[in-house]
Amino acid sequence: MTYQNYSVDQLRAIDNAHHLHPFTDHKDLREAGTRVITRAHGPFVYDSEGNEILDGMAGLWCVNAGYGREELVEAAAEQMRELPYYNSFFRCTTPTPSLLAQKLAEIAPDHINQVFYGSSGSESNDTALRLVRHYWALEGKPEKNIVISRNWAYHGSTIAGTSLGGMTAMHEQLHGAVPNIRHVMCPYAYELAEPGESEHDFGVRAAKAVEDAIIEAGPENVAAFIGEPIQGAGGVKIPPASYWPEIQRICEKYDVLLMLDEVITGYGRTGEWFAAQSMGIKPDTMTTAKGLTSGYQPLSALLVGDRIASTLVEKGGEFNHGYTYSGHPVACAVALKNIEIIAREGLIDRVRDETGPYLREALTAALGDHPMVGEIRTFGLLAAIEVVKDRDTRERFQPEGSAPVVIRDHAIANGLMMRAVMDTMIMSPPLIWTKATIDMAAERVRAGFDLAAKELR
Repeated sequence: MTYQNYSVDQLRAIDNAHHLHPFTDHKDLREAGTRVITRAHGPFVYDSEGNEILDGMAGLWCVNAGYGREELVEAAAEQMRELPYYNSFFRCTTPTPSLLAQKLAEIAPDHINQVFYGSSGSESNDTALRLVRHYWALEGKPEKNIVISRNWAYHGSTIAGTSLGGMTAMHEQLHGAVPNIRHVMCPYAYELAEPGESEHDFGVRAAKAVEDAIIEAGPENVAAFIGEPIQGAGGVKIPPASYWPEIQRICEKYDVLLMLDEVITGYGRTGEWFAAQSMGIKPDTMTTAKGLTSGYQPLSALLVGDRIASTLVEKGGEFNHGYTYSGHPVACAVALKNIEIIAREGLIDRVRDETGPYLREALTAALGDHPMVGEIRTFGLLAAIEVVKDRDTRERFQPEGSAPVVIRDHAIANGLMMRAVMDTMIMSPPLIWTKATIDMAAERVRAGFDLAAKELR
């Protein structure tokens, strides 16, 4: 590779001079310097110093099939040789996006049979917003355009994605959001449940916040509710079992569409192809990306339910929306092979029946008694660990988010890539993890917490 002609110091200097990173304090980054990841294989990534790091975040929630998959490389190369690119405009298609759409319809919930492609989850949430509002206009109800979302939601970082999301800091920098998007409480029991309130009752109350917002706006004005089955970038906030059935009932009662953001939870992470199947949710749109190609190519797929699709086809005329790379043939070829690998190797069954439950057991055994751990929660291969200064009072370290950064740095130094989100440590590993990999991770998480405890106390 051409980068091998450069020293690590040269690469860092070039990066500092020219590369603006996402979600980064650039002054801080250029003072501290970057970690240069040079290669990866299986569940591990390797940095420029030769350190082997167990990747507890699957890249960025996406490398579901693990690193070093030659089949995915070959699928991309073969497609590039045959047809590296053509667009999906002008009544044209190429074979791989058509075949992938068929495959996605097979693995999606039964009422979902149509696909609109983009290159990222952010793009697909833009598409979902456009499509939902267009649907109601086609149905003669253009005033039905308010979307209800939640605090701490993450739906991407485009203008529409940021507006749909519930991240205050992102809103502040936007200086003007897309109108008619309202936010309500999220089902985060650890912080928001009342004393003595059961998990069931909290789930119902959190769902009622959505119903109250619909009633306040007027159901005739509300187009949709959008939510992640499990709020990922907001801290792996897992709702009680009572939450989604109640949300479904509320949406049906008021004729409000249900937009499900499965960018993180899709393609096996929850022990089914989609969390909609794990949780019994019947959405009208499903935003997917990340694990669709295991991150080997940028690709997103908005899965569209029959209700919206039939109106779009029968009443729609031209849908004035799309991207240059919608249905990119190389990305779709990689996605087809990635789905084949996940199915062939039984990775979803493994997550549901073996590694998902074992991740909970291992983290509980390693950290259940740790004085800095307030709660451990998991669903499939998603995990969150609440960081506290005092377990009994749930007092947090100050300033907010400071302690998890210390834990993160110690975990990485001990060979585990984790992420710190506010006062929560989170994990989202590749689906190829085994019980042995999980044991390794649990040991390194514990080391990160123990070393941070010494430093912070």
